[in-house]
Amino acid sequence: MTIPWLTVLWVIPAIASLVLVLLPAHAAETAKRLGLGAAVVTAVWAIVVATRFSASGGERFQLVEDVSWIPAIGARYSLALDGIGLALILLTACLTPVLLLAGWRDADARRGDGAPRAVHAYAALLLAIEAMVLISFVATDVLLFYLVFEAMLIPMYFLIGGYGTNASRAAVKFLLYNLFGGLIMLAAVIGLYVVTARTGPGTFSLTDISAAAQRGELDASATTMNLLFLGFLVAFAVKAPLWPLHSWLPDAAVAATPSAAVMMMAVMDKVGTFAMLRFCLGLFPESAERFAPFVSALAVVSILYGAILAIGQTDVMRLIAYTSISHFGFIVLGVFAMTSQGLAGSTLYMVNHGISTAALFLVAGFLVSQRGSRIIADYGGLQKVAPVLAGTFLVAGLATLSLPGLAPFVSEFLVLIGTYVRYPAAAVLAALALVASALYILWTYQRMFGGPVREPEVAVRDLNLRQRVVVAPLIAALLVLGFFPGVILNFVDPAVGHTMTTIGRTDPPSVAGGER
Repeated sequence: MTIPWLTVLWVIPAIASLVLVLLPAHAAETAKRLGLGAAVVTAVWAIVVATRFSASGGERFQLVEDVSWIPAIGARYSLALDGIGLALILLTACLTPVLLLAGWRDADARRGDGAPRAVHAYAALLLAIEAMVLISFVATDVLLFYLVFEAMLIPMYFLIGGYGTNASRAAVKFLLYNLFGGLIMLAAVIGLYVVTARTGPGTFSLTDISAAAQRGELDASATTMNLLFLGFLVAFAVKAPLWPLHSWLPDAAVAATPSAAVMMMAVMDKVGTFAMLRFCLGLFPESAERFAPFVSALAVVSILYGAILAIGQTDVMRLIAYTSISHFGFIVLGVFAMTSQGLAGSTLYMVNHGISTAALFLVAGFLVSQRGSRIIADYGGLQKVAPVLAGTFLVAGLATLSLPGLAPFVSEFLVLIGTYVRYPAAAVLAALALVASALYILWTYQRMFGGPVREPEVAVRDLNLRQRVVVAPLIAALLVLGFFPGVILNFVDPAVGHTMTTIGRTDPPSVAGGER
């Protein structure tokens, strides 16, 4: 009997989500425990799936599941795993139980109008997002990917609007931006199907279309393929988010609960950058090469824009949101450098950004929930009254600025080196953000945690046991991956090699002759 490893992976949180929705509202604690248990089981299953994956296997995709889904249009339920998808699956599966535990009390408070919040629905929405994100990392049917790409917006919309603070406007802005990008992608998906139908039965298969594009067998002009590429790119650039399609992110991150904001920035938004790598490069290699300088320029703008605006923020949560815009710029820059080091660095950056952002945003959220203020100037001297909280904030902040020895350093280094051999000016400008990141993190820490203790800070409590259990694995992961990035790169590198072959690109001599 063949076990459908990848189907079981997303079905566990999906079924748990449905069960939680059916629970009565008074069963709040039961819902929390059931949701956390399902998330832990999913994480364990993801680790088991990782043990079934062979990094040295010759095939690009493993654990393939492929059955007919909608025969009339050639759509298939097609799942497969490569090293890049595996890295993001492990991030998603291992981070979700941490977020459920971190947000244990997020849904307990009443809404602004005094109405109670549905605790069981909060956990159900988080698990529903997890299920759809997991499908997106293994879907090799373009139509299937598109459906989950759009569907995950709905539970996130309700998480922001239903459980955040003054969040209705931010939730609507989030939804409108992403639906706009999704509608453009839908037109591109239909156009791609029409192109494949000109030379045979229409298909949505990623592998079949990629192979046809590589052989030059798609019956479409360069202009048509460029337009289709841009249709996919816009949708992914909104989700990522990439400047100038980014403005929904700071509002949504500040309005949502910390756990929901981390699910959005650290997990869901990775679908956008992952899809750039898998679909924009895989389906449209020639168009990707043609537009790479333009996209790289936008990525550099995002890097500098996010870092500079972070410096001027007075709201600590908004500051962290702007740092994510800068970091997503690095990820996109590495993808469109189209070198093995750039692609590997981008994949590793997706994982490391998820961990570092989760640590920083959650610790900041623990603090804000006590003081009731997000304004940096309202704090001071906290390292004396809450040393563990201050220490974890500092470590997470130093990871955000890519301090050597912490996980993001290696990924950022790979991205810059992989970019430099293609676009030296872009790499040099992107490196300037390192100075800005040191400024906004260290200055924020000095203002909030240094100096004399202020009177309101006397009542601030240090991290409790639950909060320490949340933060400890994140800090540990930052340290482990900082010194042993091979834990991820060992199975990412072969997938990157397959991707480079698929898009028909080779490294410049300075990269091809070097060793990582």
